Amino acid sequence: MGTGEVTLIGGGPGAADLMTVRARDALAVADVVFYDRLAPTDGLREWAPAAELYDVGKRPGHHRITQENIQQRMVAAALDGRRVVRLKGGDPFVFGRGSEEVAACREAGIPVTVVPGISSAIAVPAAAGIPVTARNVSKSFTVISGHDPLSERELAGLAALGGTAVILMGVGTLGHTMAGLQRQGMMSDTPVGVVEHGFTEDQRVLIAPLAEMLGVAAAARLRSPAVLIIGDVVRLAAADPCSGEASSDSDSSPGAAGERVIRAMAGAVL
Repeated sequence: MGTGEVTLIGGGPGAADLMTVRARDALAVADVVFYDRLAPTDGLREWAPAAELYDVGKRPGHHRITQENIQQRMVAAALDGRRVVRLKGGDPFVFGRGSEEVAACREAGIPVTVVPGISSAIAVPAAAGIPVTARNVSKSFTVISGHDPLSERELAGLAALGGTAVILMGVGTLGHTMAGLQRQGMMSDTPVGVVEHGFTEDQRVLIAPLAEMLGVAAAARLRSPAVLIIGDVVRLAAADPCSGEASSDSDSSPGAAGERVIRAMAGAVL
């Protein structure tokens, strides 16, 4: 039996119908699928009918399977002649460690293909009607990992950068980030948006000034996954979600049951 192949798939922000045709085609012929926690998986048995399915997802503070072990399992399956799919959320090359997995395959002499996915850095803000760029508002955006606390140098750079900042995996470091940006000179009334569980029926949007976001998030019991957006584009947030997945209450107080858009900022919609 000859060497198999590996396909790294970006599954997008979580909604099954936002996966690409190329991704579905690869799943349809897969022999083995290693999938992540944030990848779209509700229809995985249907999409990959002949494949063995393995959950190798990491959770905040709990990595029951190391990255090295995932790569070893991928390589071993491909060397056994099997068609391997590595299914990730978002895009494999946006904080997805896809480059490490490609390197592991190439080192083992295994053909590897990357199927891009829609990144949550752009799609999840859009689900709340927040554009990462907008004419006369912001002409640039920066995507940052909030998995580890930002250093004072990184906070200072972000505070001075301008444009829009999008922070992924930033719930656990939210307090550090909000306080640090103010400490480094970002205005306390800078608009901040947080989109929780984007493109699901549990999607919620929190909007507050920088100085108040931590309190709003605590009152709303914010949980990951969530995407943070910092900058004036947050004022353009839609009155109703734009994802097609969630409904909105027009007015509510932070933490109220069932609400979908929590606003602690006057004039959030221009």
